[in-house]
Amino acid sequence: MSDLEFFLFLLSSVFALFLIFNVIKAKQNTLNLPPGTMGWPFIGETIGYLKPYSATSVGEFMEQHISRFGKIFKSHLFGGPTIVSADAELNKFILQNEGRLFECSYPRSIGGILGKWSMLVLVGDMHRDMRIISLNFLSNARLKTHLLPEVEKQTLLVLSSWKDNSTFCAQDEAKKFTFNLMAKHIMSLDPGEAETEQLKKEYITFMKGVVSPPLNFPGTAYRKALNSRSTILKFIERKMEERVWKMKEGRESLEDDDLLGWVLKHSNLSKEQILDLVLSLLFAGHETSSVAIALAIYFLQACPTAVHQLTEEHVGIVKAKKQSGESPELTWDDYRKMEFTQCVINETLRYGNVVRFLHRKAIKDVRYKGYDIPRGWKVLPVIAAVHLDSSHFDRPQRFDPWRWQNNGGSSSSSGATVNNNYMPFGGGPRLCAGSELAKLEMALFIHHLVLNFRWELADADQAFAFPFVDFPKGLPVKVHRHTLNH
Repeated sequence: MSDLEFFLFLLSSVFALFLIFNVIKAKQNTLNLPPGTMGWPFIGETIGYLKPYSATSVGEFMEQHISRFGKIFKSHLFGGPTIVSADAELNKFILQNEGRLFECSYPRSIGGILGKWSMLVLVGDMHRDMRIISLNFLSNARLKTHLLPEVEKQTLLVLSSWKDNSTFCAQDEAKKFTFNLMAKHIMSLDPGEAETEQLKKEYITFMKGVVSPPLNFPGTAYRKALNSRSTILKFIERKMEERVWKMKEGRESLEDDDLLGWVLKHSNLSKEQILDLVLSLLFAGHETSSVAIALAIYFLQACPTAVHQLTEEHVGIVKAKKQSGESPELTWDDYRKMEFTQCVINETLRYGNVVRFLHRKAIKDVRYKGYDIPRGWKVLPVIAAVHLDSSHFDRPQRFDPWRWQNNGGSSSSSGATVNNNYMPFGGGPRLCAGSELAKLEMALFIHHLVLNFRWELADADQAFAFPFVDFPKGLPVKVHRHTLNH
């Protein structure tokens, strides 16, 4: 190609890009987009959006944008033009129209580390099938017969290691509890064994990469996490092959007491699909529940009235069991009696917002409240902004479990009332499959915590959103054993 031909090719390419840019701009000018700013070229406003802030607030970015543009505004986040919603009705509209008008659209780096078959990133029929598998395994019948006893066992295992007047990081203890539970629940791994501890070590490295910038270079947290992902998948694959081999040899039947056995027995998933499913459920079941338990410990230490009412409720449950001659192990009926505990759980999830926003994308042109949401644009329903909105929750910046007893919402199975703007587990077809297990874990942990301990902060700390929720110091607490009259 001559210099002249190259120059003409370059000129025509630039002209074509110019035309495309102007066509897109002209199209946008004909749309009634929400107000907002797009920020810097390429990076948009992502850095400002992800700046750490107190988990009991929506952060400076959201506060300023809502004040300036309203609860629905446009921006440029995570690599693309975005509609951000702090509007309760739009958030519900987005989640209820999953698969019709919107679909899940997490950044590519998340899929790269969790796997293309992860439930978090899957869309359409494949997500539905994976979710059905998870829901069947986490059915109410299994919660009552298999999971409740295991949750209590793992709770007591962690709390029994707490010495009187000892100081430790409560967040680490919560993570120990949920990891042990999920390792047992998913692959029948016993806590404390060498292979369980090695898996935990790899998993910690993996988690640091999930929440780090997606820089795939030697030495970065993301690269280390990819290496740990490979190690974890090889471990899961080995466990899977051991079971299949033993079954073929007739040495044991393929039991379905844990998720791995259940999936091998009841599904037609490929090896790769099973591996990603197991890893994604280990991630989802461990991380969110441990943060929620740490938040409950943090909020309750500053609310002695709530601790007193919790103690009365749980002492009452223990006394009733003794008087009737029942075994001391908790039952599903005992769990159903934990009404104020459910109020505390609801309030912890509302105020702390473990899952703060969701990643979605418009798959069709949508018009809502006079605004256009163009096909292909990212959409971020910000759940935390609704939970902390005074037009939906009275005095939202206050930890108030009693709001769930008398807020006029519909009654839940536990007796606590539910505000229909309360969505800590998402909504629609992608409602968290493990929501009931998460609440069971929190309730049983709180039960044994208040019966056996008093606690206070050993050092100043608070929950921050990075945007994932974390305690910078690990939530250091000092605990004191007590013996209640029950």
